[in-house]
Amino acid sequence: MARVEFGETWVYESIVSALPGIDVSRRLAIAIQLGIFEVGVLLSAWYYDLWGAALAGTAAVFVAALGSVEMLRISSLVRSESLPHTYRQLLFGSSIEVVLGVLAYVALITQIFVFAPQRGGDSLLDTLIGPEPPVVVVYLILLVLWDVCYRIGTAWWASVVALWRSVRYRFDPRTARALRRSDLEIVAFATAQLVLYPFVADQPVIQTVILGHVAAVWGVSGLSAVLVTVRARDEAENRRESAAR
Repeated sequence: MARVEFGETWVYESIVSALPGIDVSRRLAIAIQLGIFEVGVLLSAWYYDLWGAALAGTAAVFVAALGSVEMLRISSLVRSESLPHTYRQLLFGSSIEVVLGVLAYVALITQIFVFAPQRGGDSLLDTLIGPEPPVVVVYLILLVLWDVCYRIGTAWWASVVALWRSVRYRFDPRTARALRRSDLEIVAFATAQLVLYPFVADQPVIQTVILGHVAAVWGVSGLSAVLVTVRARDEAENRRESAAR
């Protein structure tokens, strides 16, 4: 993976780059992530005869891996342009995406182990792997769910910071195009998480949260893309008017 300065990387990138003696390409890092998790899902399904849950596990692994791809695409677009240090620092160096990911993860764990049982319904674990799940399978599920929640937190933070950037700064048309592409990557990033929606059909709370999250990212990132485009166009027109004078 290409070396970048710490403080200007996602936490995900920092962890991979910080591993001693390991220097792998982005594609290989994602392939390793996808392979390890997917092998774990398939081995668990085979050993414990949980093939009914294997498709849901594969979908979650896919979302986590695709999230890694989108994070790297977004970071490449941002780093390819000369942008205000404050924006880059907020996006990469604040680690707020981790905080948001933790909040999402804690909320999910609370829903699984407290909220759903208190309401008399089946929890997500009950639905996927039954009332007496193997410990190893629960460990793997919670690990993959954390990876997904981290990606959700990243999408939240990237969209909020993008909107702040589009309101706070103006950019030349070429830079605005790159930032607009970055905003649309964030939209794609969130949209991919809808893959999980069919697997929580018996969990209306989780379904509502997924839809609300995706809609919020669409709205915030979409507004950011519109603003960065319109404000760049206005700036270009102002320059032409100044030159004409």
